[in-house]
Amino acid sequence: MFALAGFVLFTLGVLVLTIAWTWRDDHSSSVGYFLGGRSLTGVTIAGSLMLTNLSTEQLTGLSGQAFSQGIHVMAWEVFAAFAMILLALYFLPRYLKRGIATTPQFLEERFDKTTRSMVSFLFMAGYTFIILPVVLYTGALTINGIFDVPALFQISHTTALWITIWGIGLLGSVYAIWGGLRAVAISDTINGIGLVAGGLMIPVLGLHVIGEGDLVAGFRSLMAANPDRFISNGGNQAEVPWHTLFTGMLLINMYYWCTNQAITQRVLGAKNLAEGQKGVLLAAFLKVLGPLIVVLPGIIAWHLFADEIIATGKADQAYPILVKHLLGNGIVKGLFAGVLVGAVLSSFNSGLNSAATLFSLGFYKEYFRKQADDDQVVASGKMVGVLLALVAMCLAPALDRAGSIFAYIQKMNGIYNVPVITIFLVGFLNKRVTALAAKVAMVFGSLFYSLCLFGAFDTWLGRVHFLHYFAIAFALSAALMLFFPRRHDEFVAGQTDALDLTPWNHRLAASFAVAVLAISVYVVFWNPDHSVEPSLELRARLQQAAHTSTTGSE
Repeated sequence: MFALAGFVLFTLGVLVLTIAWTWRDDHSSSVGYFLGGRSLTGVTIAGSLMLTNLSTEQLTGLSGQAFSQGIHVMAWEVFAAFAMILLALYFLPRYLKRGIATTPQFLEERFDKTTRSMVSFLFMAGYTFIILPVVLYTGALTINGIFDVPALFQISHTTALWITIWGIGLLGSVYAIWGGLRAVAISDTINGIGLVAGGLMIPVLGLHVIGEGDLVAGFRSLMAANPDRFISNGGNQAEVPWHTLFTGMLLINMYYWCTNQAITQRVLGAKNLAEGQKGVLLAAFLKVLGPLIVVLPGIIAWHLFADEIIATGKADQAYPILVKHLLGNGIVKGLFAGVLVGAVLSSFNSGLNSAATLFSLGFYKEYFRKQADDDQVVASGKMVGVLLALVAMCLAPALDRAGSIFAYIQKMNGIYNVPVITIFLVGFLNKRVTALAAKVAMVFGSLFYSLCLFGAFDTWLGRVHFLHYFAIAFALSAALMLFFPRRHDEFVAGQTDALDLTPWNHRLAASFAVAVLAISVYVVFWNPDHSVEPSLELRARLQQAAHTSTTGSE
């Protein structure tokens, strides 16, 4: 009861504070609603970036992968820092120089309106059918595991999943649809403080238990008992083989941090370039430390509760079960559950707000009502936000049949990640490539990656890691764009004076420090004599438990 009270208290508290701080904001203008009035500071941007990225698909998904295979999956966190440096130093100045509200607007300027619309559609489809359902599902899975909702209310696992998904979805919709980007960013900042504190508390408590009160002794014992789970270089069959770090891993992170509308919208709302760069690089520093929050708990869960987690048939249950045991049933567990829901809401409402922005500015105003005023544009965004939220809430429960949820989302995202990052990079770096080449490359890249992913090639190509598929599809698509006849004149970028474009004085020093830290974290755990391979025994035990659970429920 105390845990439930703490949960309700924290969640309602964030809602009330967000409403209080945004009550007088201008939500009637498209700039005020979609870009927070271009008033976001570095700290707010950093908090919003981290909360948009750090949700239960990371906490649950990466902890689940770490439970199964160890620390090498931290590559998803650590290597993201290099893409964030690129965003701060290269992409962000060019975005703000053009005064755009969405990244596809750059594609319209660089290519044409049809290219922009195709990419906007890909973004919206990805948010609706992949990202938002995954966020809702992992959030519900985590909350149900922490509070044991089925037992608490004497309902089935499936019923509990539906109820929790719809509860989170409806609450997230309130933030995103009626508050706009500033409400999203402020709630992100409040939740961010709680998530960093609570997220660090879980591994600290775990090490405290292992070391019987001594954190250092606990970490040493954890490493000594599980040496194979503290190797950063993954083998060929691992979740992240070491050689994929330089192919698909780099490209996926560049897509996510440099072109993904849900992420870039946070920095496009910066009050000036310097604040945007500060926010991105501060977030990059925090991202390098992310494995402490999203990876280490999975290894602690393996050490303390392996049999209980394996019995569920889902490695993704590692984080909820660890939290449930470490925090007991007091008010602290409730408060932390509220923080986790805040992380879910952040990712969910960020996706909704970004999808609404893409529809309103990319479709409604361009195709349906060209003379629409700001009130009508904002209203259209709210309506499409409601529709997309309902679709995501209906799809999310179906993910209960999937395996590793983090692997699922990364593989499926590639269907639209590949064409998007290809045309962005080639469009930035080559001033003569044509709009027709961009359209053909988008279709080819998406189809080729999909065929590889779903096993259409019964050759060596059908047996390589999906991150290599990403790199191969990117290389072929880029080559295809360059093969097409080129425009006679070079593309000349437009410019606006809407913002102060003076860069941050310490951007290069901060970027260098972040890069050195990222490399150091990875090198410390590198083992040249041994790479990580998945445990076939563990995989078999999880599959058997999952089969038994499914048979029993039927």
